[in-house]
Amino acid sequence: MTNEVPKVVLITGASSGIGAATARVVAAAGHEVVLGARRTDRLAALVDEIGAAGGRAQCGQLDVTSLGSVRAFVDSANKEFGRVDVLVNNAGVMPLSPISALHIDEWNQMIDVNLRGTLHGIAAVLPLMRDRGEGHIINVASISAHRVDPTAAVYAATKFAVRALSEGLRQESSDIRVTVISPGFTMTELTHQGGDSQAQAAARAATDQLAIPPAAIGEAIRYAIAQPPNVDVNELIIRPTVQG
Repeated sequence: MTNEVPKVVLITGASSGIGAATARVVAAAGHEVVLGARRTDRLAALVDEIGAAGGRAQCGQLDVTSLGSVRAFVDSANKEFGRVDVLVNNAGVMPLSPISALHIDEWNQMIDVNLRGTLHGIAAVLPLMRDRGEGHIINVASISAHRVDPTAAVYAATKFAVRALSEGLRQESSDIRVTVISPGFTMTELTHQGGDSQAQAAARAATDQLAIPPAAIGEAIRYAIAQPPNVDVNELIIRPTVQG
């Protein structure tokens, strides 16, 4: 445990990868974590793991594409603890494919999860944070929010949008902190679902060769959370040293 002021931290997409690693790191720092995802069996196992390590965690089913689901998740945490200090908008999908492949359903899925899901999270916590006059919204973007690569055009478009949205929210907010976290190659499950088979295989090969552990992203998120109320860490890019 650390000497950080304990906060109530909500994390979406917490059943694996960056979300799960962030939950472990943040709980170890003494914060109360509330985990949301669709795979509740994995969440329950993670809650048990965190508890066994001396941390405090609970979980709930969450579909970020549904505003009602996100509001219910946030409202449940707010009723339990009387506040929501931090929201980590982490849920995301990345089915890579050339635009010419016309994987339109997957385009819409990325828009719904990566962008609309982030908006839903903001919509659910912003009124609570405004009423309290404080809060912290952390949006997980990607290195693809800063550059566009072949087969990642639509994914990058959603992450550029998350970054733009975050900057707009930051400029509109004098009492709520807004942070964008942009991971580079990180060991996650993102390249294991959907997309063009060749593009996904190439991404998996690069990940296997270059990737940093998701705990590295969790540590960056913990750092942003730990800053004093008058210090807003706006953007962090975390990537492997060897990544070009």
